[in-house]
Amino acid sequence: MTDRILLRAGHVVSMDPDIGDLPRGDVLIEDGTITAVRPEISADAEVLDMTGRIVIPGFVDTHRHTWEASIRGVAPDATLDDYFVDILDTFAPLYTPEDVYAANLAGALECLNAGITTLVDWSHINNTPEHPDAAIQALAETGIRAQYAYGSANTSLADYWFESKIAIPGDDVRRVRARYFSSDDGLLTMGLATRGPGFCVNDVVTSEWALARELGIPITVHVAMGRLAGRFGMVKQLKDLGLLGPDTTYIHCCYLHEDEWRMVADSGGTVSIAPQVETQMGHGWPPVMQAVEHGLRPSLSIDVVTTVPGDMFTQIRAAFGAERARVNADCWQANMAVPETMLTARRMLEMATLNGAHVAGLEHRTGSLTPGKRADVVALDATALNMTPVHDAAAAVTLCADVSNVETVLVDGVIRKRDGKLTADVTRARRLVEESRDRLLAAKEAKATA
Repeated sequence: MTDRILLRAGHVVSMDPDIGDLPRGDVLIEDGTITAVRPEISADAEVLDMTGRIVIPGFVDTHRHTWEASIRGVAPDATLDDYFVDILDTFAPLYTPEDVYAANLAGALECLNAGITTLVDWSHINNTPEHPDAAIQALAETGIRAQYAYGSANTSLADYWFESKIAIPGDDVRRVRARYFSSDDGLLTMGLATRGPGFCVNDVVTSEWALARELGIPITVHVAMGRLAGRFGMVKQLKDLGLLGPDTTYIHCCYLHEDEWRMVADSGGTVSIAPQVETQMGHGWPPVMQAVEHGLRPSLSIDVVTTVPGDMFTQIRAAFGAERARVNADCWQANMAVPETMLTARRMLEMATLNGAHVAGLEHRTGSLTPGKRADVVALDATALNMTPVHDAAAAVTLCADVSNVETVLVDGVIRKRDGKLTADVTRARRLVEESRDRLLAAKEAKATA
């Protein structure tokens, strides 16, 4: 029997150029697939009344260290340099698989609550083989769409982040691939989260790229950020090693040289930008417009909840404000008009949805409300005082809405948030992540006094 859900009478912002916006539109979902988006649809289905709601594709977060949910807000004033010491050299070595499970469970539910339906989980906490198992189990239990990006262990800052000679364990990556990701068609897929040149010796870099390509999984790597990696010329080093390709996502990119931007674009690479972290922690200005001007489709990501909020609304506004401020100041100084590439509210929504799906390698499945794609859908309450009255629906989403407006969330056609409440056991997730926090703080104290 076909399972049908009909989203009725919402203001549909499809992000599909052929469908456009429907001020009053219906979305029909059958067995998890969007089958029709039209002004009016008649169907025998469970009807969800979307009157007064703006209906959009789910947000896509293309880079989040989800395991850090247990230590949310511990480094509010941190720079990137501080982060390496305070998080990767202090808390990360203390994480047990139970901590990873609790953090990924709470962190993924946090995403769903905020309308993020797809997540790239940049999991550099694989201190034992049990750690990735725990992370994947938690993601699977929440029902989020996710790319699990297998990263290195983090038991020593010196060993893993300064010309590291330790490669990600290929045998365990192969085990995880075979056990959990034998197909690339599931709700969860796999990637490789590598540290890259500058952080690792060349033999490690080439071996990790080769491992990912052997297994046919995408690669995601931080480049050109802050006082450390901003000086490495990482993309150029990758080119010199013959490793550039369309399977690689470059995160941050704040200090890419002009020739490196061309290398990324010419190789078919993709870009993930974490604007709140970049402006707040000293990575550099979020290079959103630079990416656009080089023909790339930049996506947005949250990065670390140790220091910034975990919702996409924050990232949209951080990028929009920072980039427009930078360009306006430059144009004022040069006494010239702003360029045609100046960011718009609608373009920001595109980055948070369709571009995100593109960067995660999932544009054929999600990112727009397009018949044939899977039903990853978010409805925002636009009758709330922070959104009403609506003049421009895309602007209402990007510049007015916040997490409190996220009323309904579907992933793969399954309702994960209804009437403003998650369908998951939030009480259990909260208890587990609070217990993890307490355990980690006690372990930190014991280590400090030993």
